[in-house]
Amino acid sequence: MKRIDVLPDDVLLEIFYSYTKMYPYNGDKTDIEAWQSLVHVCQRWRCLVLESPRCLNLRLCCTQTQRTPARDIQDAWPALLLVVKADMAISLGMDNIIAALGQSKRICQVDLSIHANRLSREVLAAMQVPFPELTDLQLGSYLILPVIPDSFLGGSAPRLRHFTLSGIAFPGLPKLLLSATHLVRLDLFGIPHSGYISPETMVAVLSTLSSLETLFLGRSYYSHGRKSPSLPPLKRSILPALRRLHFDTFTKYLEEFVTRIDTPQLDELNIRFYHQIVDFHCPQLAQFINCTLTLRALDEAHVEFDNTVGSTLQFRRLELGPNNFRIHFLCREPHLWLSSVVQVCNSSLHPFFTVEDLYIKRQYSQLIWKAIKNTLWLQLLLPFTAVKNLYLSKELAPGIAAALQESVGDRITEVLPVLQIIFVEALEPSGRFQENIGRFVAARQLSGRPIAISVWDKGSNMKSM
Repeated sequence: MKRIDVLPDDVLLEIFYSYTKMYPYNGDKTDIEAWQSLVHVCQRWRCLVLESPRCLNLRLCCTQTQRTPARDIQDAWPALLLVVKADMAISLGMDNIIAALGQSKRICQVDLSIHANRLSREVLAAMQVPFPELTDLQLGSYLILPVIPDSFLGGSAPRLRHFTLSGIAFPGLPKLLLSATHLVRLDLFGIPHSGYISPETMVAVLSTLSSLETLFLGRSYYSHGRKSPSLPPLKRSILPALRRLHFDTFTKYLEEFVTRIDTPQLDELNIRFYHQIVDFHCPQLAQFINCTLTLRALDEAHVEFDNTVGSTLQFRRLELGPNNFRIHFLCREPHLWLSSVVQVCNSSLHPFFTVEDLYIKRQYSQLIWKAIKNTLWLQLLLPFTAVKNLYLSKELAPGIAAALQESVGDRITEVLPVLQIIFVEALEPSGRFQENIGRFVAARQLSGRPIAISVWDKGSNMKSM
């Protein structure tokens, strides 16, 4: 067997590269500095590793809790890139973090949560100079509302790829983003009112970021506040690389944002609402979805109820991934969960007309589902005109069967007109479901559109008798 010490340098580098890739890029200090075990094997390995810092992504990590001061750690190694990470609820280790931030020309990643006014002032003061190597930046604050000055990072971030801002106002953000031409991911949530960025300004800036793939616009304190022009622009801005768009906000901002964008590569859209929607009227959202080709021809729809989070409506196309289009309602009143989904189902969104597999299920809920009105279940089912396979969890199956029974007569082919099979979890030979579904199955048989009843094995998702 060939001894590893006679392997050529290029082969060893491949092995070292595979080793360093095993550890998460955003891991803790131990993960980030796992490469150090290689340099202690022998002099040859040490020289080879330290001569290839970019190839092997060699970094040193500075935290608030480390025993060795940041200055001493940096002096013990060559001028490698630095990662600065801290969750600073108190001033413990503050001097270490400020010292590390002083090495701005070497810092590639900053991940700071700051929960005291004095700490925020000192940290932000230390970050008013250029950070030319910075690729990843996460700043969060949950107890205070700091404001980032326009001179942050010297007003430019040319290598920035990932930026997360939480609970911090940054009025100068649009200007900084214009310089971040390599940005791949942008997450903004919990932004205070003083950091408000209008939909039109946000779109204008994002349209210049040709590499942006993921955008998360989270719930913000300004969501109910400012007013923007109600008329849509004459021309939409193209976000050419955007693949994942997550909205965690209120209807007005969402509507004004999507009416201004075109996303030819989008294959994942997630929207979360925090309250029961009295009137789900989102014509611009509907137009945006219907004009996005990857969100139109979807295979599956999942309606799920969970007493811990509310209700969810989710569409999938299997070859694109598990969550292509998802609307989530965070609502504490269980009796409103179904009505929230029904409002969306009756909003003329194109995906309803292409889905062939419909799943209706619940998770961990103790609700008495028989209290749901049959008419509400029918309103949920009406838009799904292409569904061939209907999957029902055991708790919901009796109530839905009772609703289908009410469609017997003039509406027998109006509800789920091409339905072929109903799959029921834990299907029993007799019981409420069998009692309720009988008339519907018989009527569909007479109409020339027969329906089969089968068992849904949720574990394997196999369709079996």
